[in-house]
Amino acid sequence: MRPPPSAAVPEPISADPPFTTDRPLLTQHWLDLAFVHWAADPADVTPLLPAGTVADVLDGVTYVGLVAFRMHRIGWLRLPGIPYLGSFPETNVRLYSVDAQGRRGVVFRSLDASRLLPVAVGRAVFRLPYVWSRMRIRHDGDTVTYTSSRRLPGPRGAHSRIAVRIGERLAEPSALEHFLTARWGMHTQAFGRPVYLPNSHPRWPLHRAELLDCREDLVTAAGLPAPAGPPVSVLYSPGVAVRFTPPVRPGAGPSPR
Repeated sequence: MRPPPSAAVPEPISADPPFTTDRPLLTQHWLDLAFVHWAADPADVTPLLPAGTVADVLDGVTYVGLVAFRMHRIGWLRLPGIPYLGSFPETNVRLYSVDAQGRRGVVFRSLDASRLLPVAVGRAVFRLPYVWSRMRIRHDGDTVTYTSSRRLPGPRGAHSRIAVRIGERLAEPSALEHFLTARWGMHTQAFGRPVYLPNSHPRWPLHRAELLDCREDLVTAAGLPAPAGPPVSVLYSPGVAVRFTPPVRPGAGPSPR
């Protein structure tokens, strides 16, 4: 494992955003989310993270997340969100990270999306590992099913099928549930430099969920070991409205106000 960033003291886990976003770079809604998580060894995860970050842990354990949802109305600045090209299903494989400033975040190992133009923009502008996939989200009463089959750039045929039954609303999520969902930024690497992209949104409305089906190979396609055993956490959320601020340069101060 690479040595941790110097003086990395993780910021407190907060269910509410620690900053306001008055001048957003991007706006969007994340809707109909299924969060499926497995425990992972930090030693397996840290080599896959951007320079300047290490695996974020809770009680010595980190996590691999498979998150399926519906992206809705991506918009730039204060302009209205785009109704068609800005709305599509997405499934991502994500890890949990902390940097030398103590900023907790997520790192995306893959992001499958069903609209080609957002995939191209995400890869070119933000250097994110977006891939173009055939995708569908289907509701049947209290059951939601998410399917994905990869097109380009591959590996072609990598797929996932997730079905969850929505349970009761969580009045007070546990420490683990906050750790997995209350994330106020993304760590990535663009043009050879580490980048932190902050976001803010209302507190997650979270529900317990029963995993009815999970057949996937997106986790191994993302360079991670195959999940061992059933997930340790399965959650559902109807969604939130999200704002992203401009990227923060390495070594900059705390998250924007």
